[in-house]
Amino acid sequence: METQKKGMVTTMRKYEAVIFDLDGTLLDTLEDLKDAVNYVMRQYRFPERSLEEIRKAVGNGIRKLMERSVPEGTKPEILDAAFSDFRTYYKANCKNKTKPYAGMNELVEKLREEGYKLAVVSNKNDEAVKEIIPYYFGELFEIAVGAREGMAKKPAPDTTFLALEQMKAVKEKAVYIGDSQVDVETAKNAGLDGIFVTWGFRSREELAEAGAQAFADSVAQLHEMIGQ
Repeated sequence: METQKKGMVTTMRKYEAVIFDLDGTLLDTLEDLKDAVNYVMRQYRFPERSLEEIRKAVGNGIRKLMERSVPEGTKPEILDAAFSDFRTYYKANCKNKTKPYAGMNELVEKLREEGYKLAVVSNKNDEAVKEIIPYYFGELFEIAVGAREGMAKKPAPDTTFLALEQMKAVKEKAVYIGDSQVDVETAKNAGLDGIFVTWGFRSREELAEAGAQAFADSVAQLHEMIGQ
């Protein structure tokens, strides 16, 4: 809807705030995650994992990724040690191959110029999120929230609600952008509209099966849908 005001066109937008998932939505992190997992697998003489296996295992945080990657029946103390080794290696090597999906920097910059409030909510460790976002996106995101002690991770709505609070935004005027079943559930649990991208870690069919209804197949389409 557009209205004329003193010779200018003012657009009445549905959304004022946009919350992005990180891995699989903004950034392609899969290769670095695979390399970190397989570094640990070699250390413990476990079978290495393929890119497709890693793709299926991500979405619920790195602890769950390791639980899904080690052989079934691995002793808890071995899993704890493997997870610790993974965190150390990944922290030092998380930017080797990771890159924003094509057009994402331009999209985020455009949304910022258009006056949207922008945030990232991720199941990655909060410290890592706050380091990664400025590295790839400068100061385009005013809020970045990762997994932290004492707060439930996605698909619980807690971190999404925190981002809304920090942005001083209301959920009725916010949209959640993600790429996985966890993101579909997060948007639903938080009471937000969701748009789900098909270039990430899950297929359109998997997203639809999880209950997604709005899909973006390209960055240009995503921009159009946000601005509806």
